[in-house]
Amino acid sequence: MGEFLTFDELMGWRAVAARFTPPARLAVIGDPIAHSRSPQMHNPALQACGIDAQYVRVQVPSGQVPQAFRQFAACGFLGVNITIPHKFEALDAVDVLDPLARQLGAVNTLAIREGKLHGFNSDGPGFLRSVREAFGAEVRDLRVLILGAGGGAGRAVAVQSALEGCPRLVLANRTAAKAQALANEIAALSPSTEVKAVSWSDATVAEEMPGIDLLVNATSLGMKEGDARLLPAECLRAQHCVFDMVYRAGGETPLLADARRAGARTVDGLTLLLHQGAISFEHWFDRPAPVEAMREGLRKAAMA
Repeated sequence: MGEFLTFDELMGWRAVAARFTPPARLAVIGDPIAHSRSPQMHNPALQACGIDAQYVRVQVPSGQVPQAFRQFAACGFLGVNITIPHKFEALDAVDVLDPLARQLGAVNTLAIREGKLHGFNSDGPGFLRSVREAFGAEVRDLRVLILGAGGGAGRAVAVQSALEGCPRLVLANRTAAKAQALANEIAALSPSTEVKAVSWSDATVAEEMPGIDLLVNATSLGMKEGDARLLPAECLRAQHCVFDMVYRAGGETPLLADARRAGARTVDGLTLLLHQGAISFEHWFDRPAPVEAMREGLRKAAMA
């Protein structure tokens, strides 16, 4: 597990700031946060670009995101990444909301500019870049099924897929009403996309999979030992592309293991993290991100 700062330490920043050389100017917040590999990706990027700053983890409890954002701004931070469970709370805590973040319904990147809090979402654009890199395909050409379409990441991927004009989009969620509400929104957003909401069960997913090119896990299931399986392994075929938005320290998730045994092509959340991180870097510094330095940092972290 990685080291992290507590919310109380953030709020008492004067007492801890001297611990960091270079100075801490970027952060990721979540609850929990110790597992995040974002520092191992962003610190090599900062070094590669000669930027005198350091990226740290901060554990922030729910309900404290606005206060944390104000403190980051007061302490001279340049930006913040936001992960589970704070992406919805962050949406209402910024001063300026990017139009895409508004459409995707969540904020996972904060840029602090002249004291103003600017909110962005890199989930959707990072998803597109990841699919392009991993599968040599464009989302606009793929039939997509999203498991966990009711959450922040699922919504972002669903809306981004529709904005791209993917031909078919199936939204599976344990709470069917959430999936249906999102489906109704997407139908109005992209009339060219055939969108369908289903209640998530093994039988339903098995029925849909023959008509799917890209399967996306947008839940947190698979990160920990003992998590429930997402779907029956026999649903997976060699023609499928399987995108698990989470990653597991020390190995692949059960979903990706099942997909690999079926001959399917796979990609995990580290690739998404890489491209999300590159987009965040671009928002913070208005310059291209050193993607290969970031990728190498993640590779080393995965081997540690």
